Amino acid sequence: MFARLGRWVTRHPLLVLVAWAVVVVLSVPLAGRAPGALVTNNSSAPNSEARRVEEILERSFGQDLSDRTVVVSEGLPATDPRFREAYDRLVERLGRLEGVLSLTRFDAPSPLKLHSDDYRVTATVLQTRLDDPDPVLAAIRAEVRALELPGTRFYVTGATAITEDFLHLLEQDIRRSELVALPMVAVVLVLAFGAFVAAGVPLVVGFISITTSMAMLYGLTQLTEVSSFAQSVITMLGLGAGIDYALIMVNRFREELARGHPPREAAALTTRTAGRAVAFSGLTVAVAMASLFIPDLTFIRSMGLGGVLAIFLTVLASVTAVPALLALLGERVNWPRRFALGATSSGQTLPLFRRWAEAVMRRPGFFTLGITAAMLLLAWPLFGMRLGYTGAFGLSPGVESRKGLELIRSLELGGSLDTFEVLLDLSEAGFTPEARRDWARLERSLSALPEVRLVISPFLAGRVALGDTASGLSDLLSLTRRSISQDQRYLRLSVIPKQPVQAPEIPAWADKLRRHAKDAGFQTVLLGGGPIGAMEFNDVLIQATPLAILVVFAATFVLLTVAFRSLLIPLKSILMNTLTVGATYGVVTLIFQEGHLGGLFNVDPETASIDPSLPLTMFAVLFGLSMDYEIFLLSRVQEYHLQGLPTREAVKAALERTAGVITSAAAIMIIVFSAFVSGDLVVNKTIGFGLALAVFLDATLIRLMLVPAVMLLAGKWNWWLPEGLRRLLPKVSLERH
Repeated sequence: MFARLGRWVTRHPLLVLVAWAVVVVLSVPLAGRAPGALVTNNSSAPNSEARRVEEILERSFGQDLSDRTVVVSEGLPATDPRFREAYDRLVERLGRLEGVLSLTRFDAPSPLKLHSDDYRVTATVLQTRLDDPDPVLAAIRAEVRALELPGTRFYVTGATAITEDFLHLLEQDIRRSELVALPMVAVVLVLAFGAFVAAGVPLVVGFISITTSMAMLYGLTQLTEVSSFAQSVITMLGLGAGIDYALIMVNRFREELARGHPPREAAALTTRTAGRAVAFSGLTVAVAMASLFIPDLTFIRSMGLGGVLAIFLTVLASVTAVPALLALLGERVNWPRRFALGATSSGQTLPLFRRWAEAVMRRPGFFTLGITAAMLLLAWPLFGMRLGYTGAFGLSPGVESRKGLELIRSLELGGSLDTFEVLLDLSEAGFTPEARRDWARLERSLSALPEVRLVISPFLAGRVALGDTASGLSDLLSLTRRSISQDQRYLRLSVIPKQPVQAPEIPAWADKLRRHAKDAGFQTVLLGGGPIGAMEFNDVLIQATPLAILVVFAATFVLLTVAFRSLLIPLKSILMNTLTVGATYGVVTLIFQEGHLGGLFNVDPETASIDPSLPLTMFAVLFGLSMDYEIFLLSRVQEYHLQGLPTREAVKAALERTAGVITSAAAIMIIVFSAFVSGDLVVNKTIGFGLALAVFLDATLIRLMLVPAVMLLAGKWNWWLPEGLRRLLPKVSLERH
């Protein structure tokens, strides 16, 4: 197949390049629209209890779903006439905004403490419509920013504000990463190839991959919801893998030129050899990314979709556009010749890598035991990993919504954004005097809990001043309507904690709320609200992770068995990739959860935890990318083995030939991923650092030390395959014919 593809592409290079040019030109405007068509971070689990509570509130209580937005001031005391005048104007304008359902001033009668003792921090609570929250939030922020009051800052926070800041910073991080990474990648490519023209080819592939992937992503947004995180994955993989695959192709082409093949023949041979390895490598990455389709979560599936798209188009461009371009360039790919000091120079092996291969060959046992022990030691902290949604604390300090949340925590209002909704299902019995008595008893028992700031219910009117007679009666009627369903089947209590609820605390809260409801006489209890939704999201991910990992292991084992006609090589590859993933998890846990060296990454250990989506998504990306380098190395070992070289010589020759390419490719990946570490999102910092670290460990300790050492120790067993299985397997191999 690849032999025919190589011949056709190199016979019609202009046609291939014109076709790609047309596709890219048509893709550019669509790619530009894609970010605006992506949905916010949809982290709710379908068919969950929290989702059912939302549906009941909307259907049976006749309530529009609303969000709580808080405007927080810090600076002048509220007793200052300048503050009072500016604040009154602001509140008047906010109250008139479309989408603001209600507004509670800091100085209004309220069961919540909406100001600090010195009145230098105040909180104004707005209930806003949730069906289209973005325009409402934009209008609120516009009014707040238009307010000029020297010495005082106003911050807008709340679930919608946190999400908007998250998405804005996500796009900003992506743009920054591209601007930072591309010049540095270009420098590495020039150093690796020793020629400007050769260095430019991988950059072209990276551009093609990202542009066409984003255009296809935009098309998919017209059919289904796609989360904004798909864009990050496309940028990371499109740029990183796109440049890597093109680097492999260009390096092999230069080797074939150095052997004396004419340009078109060299390009065809490149497609047949390196192109086959690239395609197979891309298939393993795509399989790993496809494992993200297993959890029934839009957020996670979108990242899998972005990864599969990026890898598919990267491979397609690498095996078509690259050989076509190389066939036309010919020897000009090495221009200018004065830059001839490349790590992948025209088919030559550098003395450094030759000596390195000889060192590994001399002491394979030492390298095997030493590297394995080091990787296991790095992996050890992962057993203490804590998973949990960090909310605003997933943003860097200083971001508006996070700063606002930090201020309202000082008022013991931080938990107001983590409200638990308790629905009591009365079934057919309806709202009887006995049910009212039990309801009141439950409300009193929950209100007495020291960690509860407030329980919202009609009984609140009996204990808290709600205003004058008219407004008090209106407030009581409003509380009653929000607390008893129209068909009188459900009763509702809204439980507001004193402080934000951390992820590990949510199960205990849920158990406590259910237990109190049972003790009060209610048999059917439904729990909802933000914390419950986050816990259920976390549970879906945890339950899906073992199956996703098993699928990746099984598919990878089958693919590598078919490609290398061996049982030991697939098993070894899976184990070594698992070492890389485990070591990366361990170091990530030490830094982003425990806070060791956290200052370098602007991470607060007091609020730190690992986002529940990271273990699975990082596993998919890491496992796929680690397999890239494995296949590039093993395909060369297999090539030399089939030429009749003994194991030692085959491994040594392959290591000499691929060490420069793997090192250069790894340097490019590290640059691309590290660019995300400088962003303002903790999740981007975590995944960027984790991927960069994994590539570094994989390209140095694993691929250039452990793999050759283990293969040398295994000897002829590397290629062991039972005869019966050998006859059954299709004849597919990555060696050069």
